[in-house]
Amino acid sequence: MRPSKCIRLAFTRISPSKYIRDTAFRSCPSRFLSCRNQNNNLPNPDTNGINNTTNAVPSSTDRQNSVAARVVSEASRSLSFSTTCTNGTTLDQIIAKNGFNVKPLTVERLKGDEKAKEVINGNDDKTASKDGFEGTKKNEVEEEAWRLLRESVVKYCDSPVGTMAANDPTDTAPLNYDQVFIRDFIPSGLAFLLKGESEIVRNFLLHTLQLQSWEKTVDCYSPGQGLMPASFKVRTLPLEEDKAYGKITGDYSLQERIDVQTGIKMIANLCLSDGFDMFPTLLVTDGSCMIDRRMGIHGHPLEIQALFYSALRSSREMLTVNDSSKNLMKTINNRLSALSFHIRENYWVDKSKINEIYRYKTEEYSMDATNKFNIYPEQVSPWLMDWIPEGPRSGFLVGNLTPGHMDFRFFTLGNLWSIISSLGTPRQNQAILNLIEERWDDIIGHMPLKICYPALESSEWHIITGSDPKNTPWSYHNGGSWPTLLWQFTLACIKMGKPELAEKAVTLAGERLQADRWPEYYDTRDGKFIGKKSRLYQTWTIAGFLTSKQLLQNHELASSLFWEEDLELLETCVCALTKSGRKKCSRAAAKSQILI
Repeated sequence: MRPSKCIRLAFTRISPSKYIRDTAFRSCPSRFLSCRNQNNNLPNPDTNGINNTTNAVPSSTDRQNSVAARVVSEASRSLSFSTTCTNGTTLDQIIAKNGFNVKPLTVERLKGDEKAKEVINGNDDKTASKDGFEGTKKNEVEEEAWRLLRESVVKYCDSPVGTMAANDPTDTAPLNYDQVFIRDFIPSGLAFLLKGESEIVRNFLLHTLQLQSWEKTVDCYSPGQGLMPASFKVRTLPLEEDKAYGKITGDYSLQERIDVQTGIKMIANLCLSDGFDMFPTLLVTDGSCMIDRRMGIHGHPLEIQALFYSALRSSREMLTVNDSSKNLMKTINNRLSALSFHIRENYWVDKSKINEIYRYKTEEYSMDATNKFNIYPEQVSPWLMDWIPEGPRSGFLVGNLTPGHMDFRFFTLGNLWSIISSLGTPRQNQAILNLIEERWDDIIGHMPLKICYPALESSEWHIITGSDPKNTPWSYHNGGSWPTLLWQFTLACIKMGKPELAEKAVTLAGERLQADRWPEYYDTRDGKFIGKKSRLYQTWTIAGFLTSKQLLQNHELASSLFWEEDLELLETCVCALTKSGRKKCSRAAAKSQILI
């Protein structure tokens, strides 16, 4: 039987033999692969209205021409895909061959320009020398940043599909940083979109859609349908012969495609499925977010909840409302309402709230309990009492909340996304930016922005991180500074009418990033030094800087990337949907906070 020209093979980064014991699988993977829709492996009908849509995946009799992506659920950066492509095969053909009944991708060319095919990779002098806005002259830092970003572009069958995580030409051991990470590509995609170059983003979305877990993966274990890998890698090998998009581009046809609609439903259904947990937040383990190492964030970390809330609001905008999706839309609306109320009510702290927690009574078991999560006052650390500013102007959302435990650390990404998505109230969102401004030296320092504050030190570091040598105090995820957070900070500042704060941070970063060769992260309490194990020429550092610059040059672009307060969500009180006999509801108090 003739082997397929394009084979997608999943492999794990950590201890492959733990999952793949048969050496024959690694040497000849095609024996173990099957057609996507064989044995009815498409999503089955469920209560949320996800139907077995045969239009999304046509049948195929050639097992090797329709290969399903294999996904193993691991912590971030513990899973990747390897994709092989031969000369003469286009991305359009691959999508059609691998089972998606979709419109073919088209690569736009500039008429009369023989160099048009090089636009994405930045070899066109006109493209390389122009900013995204007429009459705006790039400075040297931006010019270098655009060149490096374009050099990091990865192509699959002659079409751009993403950017490498890092592209340091002097690095002889790139490890997995030469792969396209789903998470890391987000600022790259925004940088290209804001510049008017949408092809790479479209291809990235369609390519990652094909990597969803449609079939069983390891032994008898089947991951949730809709799960995507952390990354993928494109390899070009010779084979023997015969062997955030619609709003910015204005093109909504992509999200209306059957395969895209099905993919969104699969992801939503995976996240909204019932389980053991009794809270509207997502229950996750350590290492399941940007902080992908042991850092004591298991439970309900704010970062995941804010991104979850944003994803639900996006899916609600993108899903086509019909008989097959109406139940899912209802579930999404109910979850959004419950989640926003839960975070605003229980995660928020300012000086008065901390004083209230400090005086909590414990072991309250009644419908009218004040200390609903049985938080012990001893958890309020001395650093917090000294650090929180006076008065009600400043506050933040705590890092985590589970029964008997409240993590009072300030996690930057979660708080920024709470502003961007309007997970917090307008008053809370403004107070978060006030806190960052008042504690500028702690959160911004010499290089924006601290991933969390403060760092775990001494016995806490030993116990919670397991003496992780990479997460030593004020390094990496343990209080390190990450320039890629600049674009999210910029977006939050523009939304709340404080672009001058973002200008100050971006200027500060621009003075060092080029000279330091665009590091992944910085170390020490105030971010003075390049991280001890920091990768150089980190793509999302470059892309985050460029995205921030473009947003600051044109504030109107930012309105497509954030959400305003949704008053309809506040009208849906989850308490009214139950018969629990709850005597009072704080929803009215939460609603009153938006009237400012």
